[in-house]
Amino acid sequence: MRLFFRGSLCAAVLLTGAAPASAGDPPAWTRPIQPFNLIGPIDYVGTEGLAAYLIHTSAGAILIDAPMAENVARLEKSITARVRLRDVKLILLSHAHFDHAGGLAALKKATGARLVVGAGDRDAVTTGTPPGETTYGVIRFPAAAVDRGIRDGEAVQLGGVTLTAVATPGHTPGCTSWSMRIMAGGVLRDVLFACSITVAGNRLVRNHRYPEIVADFRRTFDRLATVKADIVLPFHPETTDLLNRARGGALIDAGVLPEMVAKARAAFAADLAKQQMQ
Repeated sequence: MRLFFRGSLCAAVLLTGAAPASAGDPPAWTRPIQPFNLIGPIDYVGTEGLAAYLIHTSAGAILIDAPMAENVARLEKSITARVRLRDVKLILLSHAHFDHAGGLAALKKATGARLVVGAGDRDAVTTGTPPGETTYGVIRFPAAAVDRGIRDGEAVQLGGVTLTAVATPGHTPGCTSWSMRIMAGGVLRDVLFACSITVAGNRLVRNHRYPEIVADFRRTFDRLATVKADIVLPFHPETTDLLNRARGGALIDAGVLPEMVAKARAAFAADLAKQQMQ
């Protein structure tokens, strides 16, 4: 997508979470903001437009996503405002696109952390080549060594904290949401770090590198429709107006996930119908 024109593409990115051209990246993707505590043990350490989450445990910290190679210095600064880099013991990934995985190699080196990714995206991360076929071509990112490819229902644990992989393929074959429970206000709350569920330039028809894409999207929508999440933390913050909700103390809302899934399902159906007509 690096050859695409900027204006209409950026508008599409803001609405869908698509991967854009480097020259036309939304400014928010690289715009730094001060790290802050979201809720319980979870800090926000990403940029204004691309989320990264830091989870504190008694044995160190867990980082989820390393968005864009261009953001590594900003991410390191945000992380070190909360913990030492070497205190990051695990890095988890939502999915293997450059805007979420581009900083993995550098942050893995800087922290010495183990890297855990969805099994379906393992080859993409180790080669730096995103999976599937898209309308915008191939945008590579720095390859990173993967310590574990995780499957649906498997868990990672650190310092008394457990995160469980929820396979939500479609956006990529290994797109993985992560669930955990936290105590907030004396109440146990279910948190879902929600992987992208938008089409975002993916070829739904004649996708030879990812022929199961349509079936995977449909399974993911059905799966997420059954998931209970009191707090939804996406990787494109605008998806749920995350930053404003956090500032307003409105993160706890069990209606966010059903609304997000319904919108994505409708957009997927429209996109599929359009591609089938081409």
